Amino acid sequence: MKIAIAADHGGFALKQKLIEAFTPKGYQFDDLGTYSEESVDYPDYAEKVCHALLEHKADLGILVCGSGIGISIAANRHKGIRAALLYSDEVAALARKHNNANVAVFGGRTMAEDDVLRRMQIFLNTEFEGGRHIRRIEKLDVYGEC
Repeated sequence: MKIAIAADHGGFALKQKLIEAFTPKGYQFDDLGTYSEESVDYPDYAEKVCHALLEHKADLGILVCGSGIGISIAANRHKGIRAALLYSDEVAALARKHNNANVAVFGGRTMAEDDVLRRMQIFLNTEFEGGRHIRRIEKLDVYGEC
């Protein structure tokens, strides 16, 4: 599985830890930056991951900023993107099961590394349930055209 990953300066260190932890498990990463803790703008990095997904260059995405909030807002402005801020183990599973989230989002300054690694594994191991959730997800893109 290929994962597009990016972060702003507040998420740089956690982005590196995610790559380091999941590469040995067979996941391939397209690291779209940033490459240091020098201040950058999170919307630019959300844009890079979203384009990689929408152009079918990656199967899933990961985004990290200081809190996870700004970068998830930026990502969710793209039709076809369902970015979920994974603030608990239950949410990590439900984001996939019910929302078919295609981008996992974390807060580099607000989440413990062990929690993030565990939630990412849950996210990767959980399948979309389909069924009644399909029509709800389809509405996201219709309503997003307003």
